[in-house]
Amino acid sequence: MMSCIFCDGDAYIENELAYARFDRYPVSEGHVLIIPKRHRKNWFDLKEAEQHAVVELISQVKVLLDKKYRPDGYNIGINCDAAAGQTIEHAHVHVIPRYLGDMDDPRGGVRGVIPSKQKY
Repeated sequence: MMSCIFCDGDAYIENELAYARFDRYPVSEGHVLIIPKRHRKNWFDLKEAEQHAVVELISQVKVLLDKKYRPDGYNIGINCDAAAGQTIEHAHVHVIPRYLGDMDDPRGGVRGVIPSKQKY
């Protein structure tokens, strides 16, 4: 197996089964990745306890980001497999702070993964 940039990560915060770190290529200020410590390809390969650990960190990260960056909203996303845009084969969740004015019309949010489907 090739080396994985997430298997030896630098933790911002962590729990027993997962850790959070700032994204090296952030979409916005404060963009964080939540990563299970056990190497599994995607969300659906995680054990239930790992999924719960990741969700727990999402809430903890939000509290910290609210204090540090004061965003106006959040997108939370998981890419599973190449067809969905996954480029690193280690499960991870994106917590992306959003700020009023960071795009002209954010309505549709995560529907924007297929741009022609974002507006309805």
